[in-house]
Amino acid sequence: MGTLLAFAPFIVFVLVDRSIGPTEGLIAGALVSAALLARDWVTPGKTLKILEIGTVLLFGALALYAVLGGPTWSIIGVRLCVDAGLLLIVLISIAVRRPFTLQYAREQAAPDFWENPDFVRTNYVITGVWALAFLIMVIADLALLYMPEYPPHFGIIATVLALVAAIKFTSWYPEYRRPNVGA
Repeated sequence: MGTLLAFAPFIVFVLVDRSIGPTEGLIAGALVSAALLARDWVTPGKTLKILEIGTVLLFGALALYAVLGGPTWSIIGVRLCVDAGLLLIVLISIAVRRPFTLQYAREQAAPDFWENPDFVRTNYVITGVWALAFLIMVIADLALLYMPEYPPHFGIIATVLALVAAIKFTSWYPEYRRPNVGA
């Protein structure tokens, strides 16, 4: 559940972006991500997480640019920036050998399992699936941006399918791996 809550800033961004505008959506995403980060900072037993730190930086930087720079970007252009930023955060978490899902999994598993190679490997696989989902979203955004003949619902369908698949995989895979992980 913690992993999914970490995506709340992106959900808020989409809702506000569609109903009010992209700058407002970026500001709302920044505020929600800052609130999540603050919650983890003050809650005993919680740790600051790569995804939440990256989300604050991503939305904060984009909101600041939108307010100060006054860009004239399309909704698809803003979505591309957000989706590419999210993909980058996930890939960085893998590159620094701290897949973002590992921090959430450790909050739910006994410390005895934290260094178990199967436990860690399971989180690399789940993080990789999320990276693939975000890559699909970036590709859909690029297709809509550079091939305007595609109908806008193409991006919505691609995004929904990618996210639903990643969510379902995140729920299924640990149970599938549990006999090997021991958690």
